[in-house]
Amino acid sequence: MSLRPPARQGQVLLDMHDFTSLAGISQHEATQRLAQEGYNELPTTRGHQFLALLLDIMREPMFLLLIAGGVIYLLLGDVREALVLLGSIFVIIGITFYQEQRTERALDALRDLSSPRALVIRDGEQRRIAGREVVRGDLVILAEGDRVPADGTLLWNSHLSVDESMLTGESVPVRKTASECDATMTVLGRPGGDDLPFVFSGTLVTQGQGLACILATGPQTELGKIGKALQTIEPEETSLQRETGRLVRILALEGLALCILAVLFYGLLRGHWLDGLLAGITLAMSLLPEEFPVVLTIFLALGAWRIAQRRVLTRRMPAIETLGSATVLCVDKTGTLTLNRMSVTCLFAHGVFYDLGEHEEQPLPETFHEVAEFSMLASQQDPFDPMEKALRQLGKRVLAHTEHIHRDWTLTREYPLSPALLALSHVWKSPDDEEAYVIAAKGAPEAILDLCHLDEQERATLMHAVSRMANDGLRVLGVARASFKQSNALPSEQHDFAFEFLGFVGLADPVRPKVADAVKECDTAGIRVVMITGDYPATAQQIARQIGLRNPDRVITGPDLAEMSDTELHERIKATNIFARMVPQQKLRLVTALKADGEIVAMTGDGVNDAPALKAAHIGIAMGERGTDVAREAASLVLLDDDFSSIVQAISMGRRIYDNIRKAMIYILAIHVPIAGMSLLPLLFGWPLVLFPLQIVFLELIIDPSCSVVFEAEPENPNVMKRPPRPRAEPMFSLPTILLSLLQGASVLVVVLTVFLIALYRGQGELDARALTFTTLVVANLSLIFVNRSQSRLILSTLFTPNRALWWIVGGVIIALGLVLYVPSLRELFGFSVLHPIDLLICLVAGIVSILWFDGLKVIRLRRQPQTPISSS
Repeated sequence: MSLRPPARQGQVLLDMHDFTSLAGISQHEATQRLAQEGYNELPTTRGHQFLALLLDIMREPMFLLLIAGGVIYLLLGDVREALVLLGSIFVIIGITFYQEQRTERALDALRDLSSPRALVIRDGEQRRIAGREVVRGDLVILAEGDRVPADGTLLWNSHLSVDESMLTGESVPVRKTASECDATMTVLGRPGGDDLPFVFSGTLVTQGQGLACILATGPQTELGKIGKALQTIEPEETSLQRETGRLVRILALEGLALCILAVLFYGLLRGHWLDGLLAGITLAMSLLPEEFPVVLTIFLALGAWRIAQRRVLTRRMPAIETLGSATVLCVDKTGTLTLNRMSVTCLFAHGVFYDLGEHEEQPLPETFHEVAEFSMLASQQDPFDPMEKALRQLGKRVLAHTEHIHRDWTLTREYPLSPALLALSHVWKSPDDEEAYVIAAKGAPEAILDLCHLDEQERATLMHAVSRMANDGLRVLGVARASFKQSNALPSEQHDFAFEFLGFVGLADPVRPKVADAVKECDTAGIRVVMITGDYPATAQQIARQIGLRNPDRVITGPDLAEMSDTELHERIKATNIFARMVPQQKLRLVTALKADGEIVAMTGDGVNDAPALKAAHIGIAMGERGTDVAREAASLVLLDDDFSSIVQAISMGRRIYDNIRKAMIYILAIHVPIAGMSLLPLLFGWPLVLFPLQIVFLELIIDPSCSVVFEAEPENPNVMKRPPRPRAEPMFSLPTILLSLLQGASVLVVVLTVFLIALYRGQGELDARALTFTTLVVANLSLIFVNRSQSRLILSTLFTPNRALWWIVGGVIIALGLVLYVPSLRELFGFSVLHPIDLLICLVAGIVSILWFDGLKVIRLRRQPQTPISSS
């Protein structure tokens, strides 16, 4: 008997959530609307959930075995035994329902975190809300990388292009134009085609910005009309689930075979077929390994919830398994290793440096006015990016009340950043001069110098200044200006302007406080940290030294990478941890090279162009605060606070979850050995039966919460981040693990069988022998839990490790055992005699000794290998 993993009903809830997340409405509203359309079978109330749970449980083997056992007791005339056995079904249902509700609450919390977000304007203020909370009439701000939360029409846009392939099948993004929003409008155009004003739920903004008025949500959207199809999607099994499934099938088939043999053996030799069928049912109940899928379901669901408490959202369950195997962690610098709170601290113009921090209260010298002015003109007017914000704040602060603030200028055209040229330009028109354009450019120092067509000597002098600023840990941007006559058409490329170099801007982004400790923890855990940044190499090296990154003197730049062959990259990447001046497309090549080297790669990213690398990595980690929806959907994990230390905590939690699953599996396999043995051996040798279905139910009520609650709540081992990553190919049920489990179970079986045979030999009678044997088995069961809490620490040391669930289980077992031993009606029902204090002491000692040898094995192994834990936990 086991706690049923969420299956059909849980899947319906997940599908409903997927529908509502994409359609942009609440689950309650979606349920009502779907019910109106005839989809009434969706369980939404607690009563419906309980009914669905009951129907699912009735199809489970253990439930059917309990029913069969109760019917046989009725046929044998033992009404009381039958009623108790059948009544235990409701206890099982109650425990299962509680456990499922606990799992569902964890999943609900994850769903709230994972809902696509939307930036809306309400009451004149920008608010970021869950996509399902968007309603008709909302004004939604769209930017590159966003998912459109609902269907609507554009009021304003700037070079907006949208990928509508999920609705049309066409992979080429389509251009959008602005229109007027009519509150009474209900009919929207169809997806596909350029220069239309409509945007559709679930589609992807690939370029530009826009403001849309929402006209349809939920089932009324194009996506909502096909939402029901999501209910047919079945989740893919993880490798651990497949491995567990194979083991369950093998054990189940073996149990069925032994059950049939037991019935035939008992019936043919003793002539009591009903008693033989009852004994066969008991044996089947003792062998049925239903706890394995329960452990995986509960551990992975609650594990994902626990990881979310560390500010990391799990979007794909296999990532939890892979976390403990990660060997390389590739991270962005800005916002992940640093705070992403940039401020301009240094300016360079006309060969002179100016430290803004030292002259904070003084007006900016005229020499640097143009650098500040044109860096502001080259930035977005309403920026979201921290660097753009810093540049505009600089201009507003130091140029206030001067002629360098141009509120009446009109932005005519934008030349965007591209992988080929890491610079962008804004073309402005002044009302004072209708015949000329003013162009402001900013970007990487090399790109700006290239735009200005400087000679080699000038380049070398200016790059020396860049190196000086970068060595101070500053991010350096070049600034340039140009003018253009209106009589000519604007050129198609930035290179066609005659740019004049103005100077450099140095921006500081302080390192996050916990990063250095987290990097050190990664080194101890055998995880290599690789920094990937678009910054200048000297800036990256300065940050690397601050956080303690290994080999800070070795750097590979984007241009260097572009010229490398795969063979050269394969060699150099082994000892290089800093990759500077990188463009997003080069991340994919780095991931591929690391994977080819046998590494298990975790990769962070935030942009649309990061999606291929995130998807190619074993563990893709998207930024939750500054990341795009595309990056989040391509990733396995979403870093909610963009903090590097949260990634390290998630890896630690992933190792803990895997360790605890392994502990639970070892315990489950071990405890079934003595239960099956004491069910089978009395049949084979003609001894009095020790275990009946009721005793099995009692033992399973210990096993179920132990494997699914106690071990899940077990804290991580203190050495969890002091050992190398687990090989990804290492199976959960390796031969040593199976042998260890069987050896533990066999030792318990030997001791319990010895107690049983001694009681019979001394002539204590069937009732005494059964009571002594069962009590010893219960004590041994608890001992197995304690000894498997850690495979490297002794029981006495684990007693001081907090686990509230464990002590609740122990207390409940002691009380329940006392009731069945000393309440006359229960004692008679279980077929026990009264145990005296000396009998209880014998059972206690025998139960503990049955597994205490494992602590001795720990001591021996720790003495042989004092510096290396004997196992992962």
